[in-house]
Amino acid sequence: MDRLESMRLFVKVAELGSFSAVAQQLNVARSVVTRQVAALEAHLGTMLIARSTRRLSLTSAGASYLEKCREILALVEAAEAGLSEDTQAPRGHIRVTLPFSFGLRQLMPMFGEFMAANPEISIELDFNDRRANLIEGGFDLAIRIADRLDPGDVARKIGASQGVIAASPEYLARHGRPKHPRDLAHHECFGYLLAARSSWAFVIDGETKLFPVSGRLAANNGDALLDAAMRGLGITNTPTFIAEQAVREGRLEILLRKYPSPALGIYAIFPSNRYVPHRVRALVEFLAARIGPRPSWDRILSLK
Repeated sequence: MDRLESMRLFVKVAELGSFSAVAQQLNVARSVVTRQVAALEAHLGTMLIARSTRRLSLTSAGASYLEKCREILALVEAAEAGLSEDTQAPRGHIRVTLPFSFGLRQLMPMFGEFMAANPEISIELDFNDRRANLIEGGFDLAIRIADRLDPGDVARKIGASQGVIAASPEYLARHGRPKHPRDLAHHECFGYLLAARSSWAFVIDGETKLFPVSGRLAANNGDALLDAAMRGLGITNTPTFIAEQAVREGRLEILLRKYPSPALGIYAIFPSNRYVPHRVRALVEFLAARIGPRPSWDRILSLK
């Protein structure tokens, strides 16, 4: 029995809650996974996982052993990586989940640059505006955009984006220009399905305040709402990285400049606080350097 490999499989089964899910993720037969875990239990002389027809659950011994396995595997990976990282280029496969609009508009050129500079790296991208479970999905990294992190997130901030309120010149000519956030209650305001839809936040005198909004259109994608705004259907609340091109082309105008929306952080989220592989750290460093402390998309805020 390869004890380290059995420990790795046990950890994966515990995290995914299924022998079949682990087998599918690793592209091996389910029997391979079950035999390895059974051999580990036989070696230890105790049951680690309680099986039933409906679900798997860790025994008390299994829960204790799981944490020790994670520590040991992290130390092994760190020790092996430490011998080669200073002399070897990043290599291997990276699975990333990332927001649809930001990924297509801003990150794809950066991924292309990174892969050109690191020919032994392969990258798999999952475009999804909803939060994915990194462990269950087998992801090495998530890129998320939010005003705050969730408790327990293991993250590094790699950039920022300001939110802006924007509408087309045609819409403003027909319906007038809001002068204060409270005026939005009388306008057609689009809803973003993955955030609060009944109110928008603004920073006024250093405090974040909410103002009611409503509208007939909602979507789970910022580019869809951008398109509707450019067609004169209403007002959108969108990050600068989405609005940038339309503002520069004069198809949208930024509104309520005196009342900024809260800034959004751009974060690299890791599956846990375990050792982060060299290839993943290299990618995160690359993205942070390319985005920089003042991203190009925020420069539209200084346009008149």
